[in-house]
Parts: sequence; structure tokens; C-alpha cells
Amino acid sequence: MPRSAAATPPPTAYQRAVLSLARRDHSVAELRRALVERKHEPAEVEAALERLRRERYLDDAGFAERFARSRMQHQGLGRLRIRQGLRQRGVDRGTIDSGIAGALREVDERKILDSLARRYWRQHPGVEPARRLPRLWAFLLRRGFAPGLVRDRLCGLWPRWRDALEGLEPGEPAETDAGERE
Repeated sequence: MPRSAAATPPPTAYQRAVLSLARRDHSVAELRRALVERKHEPAEVEAALERLRRERYLDDAGFAERFARSRMQHQGLGRLRIRQGLRQRGVDRGTIDSGIAGALREVDERKILDSLARRYWRQHPGVEPARRLPRLWAFLLRRGFAPGLVRDRLCGLWPRWRDALEGLEPGEPAETDAGERE
């Protein structure tokens, strides 16, 4: 005889958390927020989170490092955008810093920036270099790369156009065309 849906008890906070972690990695704060939104009692949520920490299924330090490495390698983001994404997920500052540092031991941010810059340069061939370089500067800043790193790498890649970067400050994005997007 089939079981009725009414006879099945709702999943516990722990069960929901495990299912959520099976789909993708989460920070403690993200998981807490999701479980509270699903109307689990705060004590049950905290007990589930503590159990997951003990079982090593939940770890903000590991999450931050995996998140940073993934965003750098696969999405071409710089550390500033990664920091922002981790803050939005409720990770504390110290954990963010150590996670980014761990990711940078495996991923070369300069190579990622160079690759993005070269691709952008190839994709915008009709624009004169004196206008293309400031736009590239703004593009890379939006991707989350530090202004000093962007300036150094662009001057290294295209030294003869270095004067096009003069006067650009981090707070002054270069002009962009209305149709131009990341």
C-alpha cells in the first residue's frame, strides 16, 4: 500500500542542509538564512549547523578558498569582486582574506588579467588604441582587479600606449559606449 504524503514528516533542518550542500557549497550564514526562511526553529538550525561543522561538511575557510579559486579561474574575476561576493554570503573579513590568499597560491591573478586584457583587445579591433586602453582599464576594474595591478599589466602588455592610461584614477571610470558591456 503506497504511503500518503501526509504521513511523511517534513525534513529536518539537518536533512535540508545536507541536501543543499549536496547541490553546491554554502557559507554558514547562507545556510542559516535558508533554514530560517524554511521556518525551522533557531535552536534546530544551530544544532544542524554545529553537527555539519563537526562532520566537516560546513567550513567557511574552505568555502572562501574554493569560491575565490573558482571565480578567478572560471569567471575571470579579481580579488575585489571576490571579496564582495564572499561578504554578500556572510563570510567574515579574516576568513575572506585567508581564502583569497589561499586561492592566490594556486592561481596567478596577473595571468588571468593578461588573458582578459588580450581577449578584450582582440574583440574590439575597430577602436583606436588610445581610446581602447581606457575602456579596457574600466572593464578590468569592474571585474574586480586592483587599479595598481591593472595599470602595471596594461603598461607591460602595451608599453607604447602607456600615455593613454595617464590621468585615469580608480574613482574615474573611462568612457564607455552605450552598447558596450562586460
